[in-house]
Amino acid sequence: MTMRAEDFERHRPLLFSIAYRMLSSAAEAEDIVQETYLRWREVPEEEVRSPRSYLSAVVTRLSINRLRSARARREQYVGPWLPEPLLSEWSEDAGGSTEPDESLSIAFLVLLESLNPVERAVFILREVFDYDYAEISRIVGKSEDNCRQIAHRARSAVAARRPRFESSPEHEQRLTERFVEASTSGDMEGLLELLSEDVTLWSDGGGKVAAPPYPIHGPERVARFLVGIPRTLPGFSARAVQVNGGPGAIGYANGDPRGVVALDVAEGRIRGVHIVVNPDKLRAIRPSSPDE
Repeated sequence: MTMRAEDFERHRPLLFSIAYRMLSSAAEAEDIVQETYLRWREVPEEEVRSPRSYLSAVVTRLSINRLRSARARREQYVGPWLPEPLLSEWSEDAGGSTEPDESLSIAFLVLLESLNPVERAVFILREVFDYDYAEISRIVGKSEDNCRQIAHRARSAVAARRPRFESSPEHEQRLTERFVEASTSGDMEGLLELLSEDVTLWSDGGGKVAAPPYPIHGPERVARFLVGIPRTLPGFSARAVQVNGGPGAIGYANGDPRGVVALDVAEGRIRGVHIVVNPDKLRAIRPSSPDE
């Protein structure tokens, strides 16, 4: 591997992290990272003072351009739009888990949809990755003072509806396992014990598969919808996983992934249920194995 390729690989996790938070799509983020690499290979070395700064600028600008076209598509989207989920397994030792990164959560990424592409870039670079305003200014092509104003507006827009993360990973894992058990067994009372009074459920089918076209509010309506899912899918099963660093689950029909659930937990109960069933957003999920 050449020195230039090594420089790029060293920064690849950062580049993907920026692109995913900008686009809320792992597939599109990977495309942007690959396009960044192609540009990296062609740029003369004397034009690069800092690989990190150069690559961050390219991936951010490409993400801004991609997001502008994506926003137009999302305006025509059928039903609620949710990000493409990122999955990971629960740690065997939950006590060793770190606190969840709210900037990765499904709820937080949905909230960022209220910002325009440049606001989103400035907010993410400043609030998530702690870039200074001088570097942000060079990346987005605006003055430092303007970037400060943009960041302030973005923080104000986000603050009022910012998700709350108050549970420990251990509690979230136990809550998720109880949620999966109650949902798959049709235990209405068990589900109602887990849901908050102001719980809301969103389901993203994208017009590709059946899904509620509007959010579902209230514990009884949400619980009734959840216990009905296994009845509509042959060979239904589910297992708890971490979705975007927080509590969640995968649902299967005869071993094939059919949906991903991300849970928002506040004050010990489930306040938000985000269900992604659009098959385009489930392509990276492998089928279940017999021992899962």
